[in-house]
Amino acid sequence: MLSLLADSTAGNLVGGIFALIILALELALFIAVIAGFWKTFEKAGKPGWASIVPIYNIIVLTEISGKPMWYVILFFIPCVNFVASILVNIGVAKAFGKGDGFGIGLALLPFVFFPILGFGDAQYVGSNSISQS
Repeated sequence: MLSLLADSTAGNLVGGIFALIILALELALFIAVIAGFWKTFEKAGKPGWASIVPIYNIIVLTEISGKPMWYVILFFIPCVNFVASILVNIGVAKAFGKGDGFGIGLALLPFVFFPILGFGDAQYVGSNSISQS
């Protein structure tokens, strides 16, 4: 009986350590996305703090992408929001002189691509030259 208790305690300890490692990785990814968003917003001439305000960050991201403001509504429609996110992020990529593939990366792997965009050498070229689609 005592050995079962010891095995159970050791298992709980290993499980707890594993959970802390996963939590630390999730926190690091979260911070990477926030920092990348913040720097990307600043590069586009928008306030960095706007990246952490829910809903307002979608509005600002839509402005950066050059998409019409009604795209914000699409973010609240299930399934459609996924497509809208890809389209807006492609617009953001183009506004920084990047291609469609980079925009898809922004939508699907923001913890990788937003820090690259924010801290990299990409310059905001504006959304005026982007077609309003």
